[in-house]
Amino acid sequence: MQPSERSEAIHAPHRGVGLASIRLWAEDPAICSILSDSASLEDARKRLIEHLTELEWEYRYGGTADFPVLEVSTALEAISVCKDLISPSNERLAGFSTLSLLWRLAREEGADYEVSRGFLSEFEHLFKAMNGRSGVSTGWLGRRMKAAGCDSSNFTKISGRRAGEARSDYLDGMMSLVRERIDGYECGLDPGLISVRRKNRERILDYLGATIDDWQCEAWQSANVLSGPAGLKTLNELVLLTDQERSAIELAVNGQIPWAITPYYLSLLDFESATRTGDAQVRSQVIPPMQTVEQMIEHREDRAHCFDFMGEHDTSPIDLITRRYAGIAILKVVDTCPQICVYCQRNWEINSTAIAPAQPGKAAIDRALDWVEAHPSIIDLLITGGDPFILSDGMVKYMLQRLAALPHVINIRIGTRIPVTMPMRITDNLAELLGEYIEPGRRNICVVTHIESSAEVTPELTAAVSRLRRQGVSVYNQQVFTLETSRRLQTAATRIALKRAGVDPYYTFYPKGKREHAEYRVPLARILQESKEEARLLPGIFRTDEAVFNVPRLGKTYLRSAQDRRLIAIQKNGERVYLFHPWEKGIAPVQPWKYVDTSITEYLTRMKHRGEDPQDYESIWYYY
Repeated sequence: MQPSERSEAIHAPHRGVGLASIRLWAEDPAICSILSDSASLEDARKRLIEHLTELEWEYRYGGTADFPVLEVSTALEAISVCKDLISPSNERLAGFSTLSLLWRLAREEGADYEVSRGFLSEFEHLFKAMNGRSGVSTGWLGRRMKAAGCDSSNFTKISGRRAGEARSDYLDGMMSLVRERIDGYECGLDPGLISVRRKNRERILDYLGATIDDWQCEAWQSANVLSGPAGLKTLNELVLLTDQERSAIELAVNGQIPWAITPYYLSLLDFESATRTGDAQVRSQVIPPMQTVEQMIEHREDRAHCFDFMGEHDTSPIDLITRRYAGIAILKVVDTCPQICVYCQRNWEINSTAIAPAQPGKAAIDRALDWVEAHPSIIDLLITGGDPFILSDGMVKYMLQRLAALPHVINIRIGTRIPVTMPMRITDNLAELLGEYIEPGRRNICVVTHIESSAEVTPELTAAVSRLRRQGVSVYNQQVFTLETSRRLQTAATRIALKRAGVDPYYTFYPKGKREHAEYRVPLARILQESKEEARLLPGIFRTDEAVFNVPRLGKTYLRSAQDRRLIAIQKNGERVYLFHPWEKGIAPVQPWKYVDTSITEYLTRMKHRGEDPQDYESIWYYY
């Protein structure tokens, strides 16, 4: 029976309990029959392998000529994934059998009470794809464009100038739909938002008894960072908070979990509403979820190892140095920042928001620089922390002087979020200091920051970036792709804002799977979907970033490289289990890493609660 014939023969199976499982088996009655009629798991496996192989070759022989070519490609990929999911070797790697859950579910042996809606949805969509019904060939904008009268057939059936004009009209219609969505995300350069934030600034200054000259002073900003009980009091009196937000910060304060907001960044919040309708991305940076605080408190004593997701304890050859790659090293010159990001990778190192105790001191920095000098294989040094720009200009100059004397250090990167959280720190003097150590043909210096959303791209940030660029210092961005920055075309809006500000997109980071950051995580499939379906709508210069995942203890893996990971299992709660290959694959012998992802069903449910239509994300299931 060909896939097209199977699709016409769908019926509810005689086995299985619950609407969700009925819907699942309706997508592939043949697989339901194979599983339910198999007396043993191994019999089911053997018969299913034979079925999948037969189905694969139906496609490869071209017995599905009525199927769109893109549906055939998606079907072949889905069949390959299904084979991986029932593979005994992958079961051993995962530590459990996905097939066993499916088999028991088909035989009404209690698995329907064990598996979640997420598990059922994963296989419902996998079966759809295997049978040529994914809808990928239409595309997520396809239906909307057709409804708007944008039909590709208008230019595919003609030629010459008429075809060119018709295609241009078609692309205008496409970008009109795209811009409508992008323009729904506020940019900090929009006049209306600038006006609102100017009023917020006036309220902050009035509350603190300060002037606009104070506001522009980095020392005043540092001295008035909101933290501890006093900071919570200020925040509570200036900004509307939900009970949950207030309780989470109170728990953090009482539990001695560092949190901090600069006065400047505070002005970016919506003072009049706690609904997060307009400032979700901004609030989520600095107001921790209750789950995060509870995890931090629970593991206060062992957090140095519990939260060290990247295994920096095991990649540090000397204090302040981390090394995970052949030609790169990280120099961590300070242990805190003027503002604490909730999703911070190195939250296990931050003990205080006070600056002085967080500095390791010149002697420790000297020892780390001596190490760099003794390792000529290091051609790229990332100076980070914490935030290195909380150090004085004198200390920054001292480090650059020492590094400038090392012929093997070609590139110096400075990782900082200060352009976003306290842009007045990027003074003309600091920019000139950085530019002084750029030597064309010999040495480059660049700044890498974290701008999470277009709402953070403000006139102040743009001015700070301009000061750096005038001195020849390039500025790059690494966006952490969190729940609150993952809406359709939201990151595209951020990329456009970055280019307006003179910042080049560098990385889009899949959020690290740290347990305390569960509220921020998205499925791997979502960043893959964004990279293919949204970023691709922008000109290449706007999407110079790469989607990457920091594999625990191994390092960055480019997510475009599908050959560097395998989907090996799906847990009963709907979470995918991946096997990530190390960056050294093909270079040196290093073992892969098993990673448990966030459930797609859970993600779509959370997005629905944020006002998103899950149908807009339907193709997410077909990214593996």
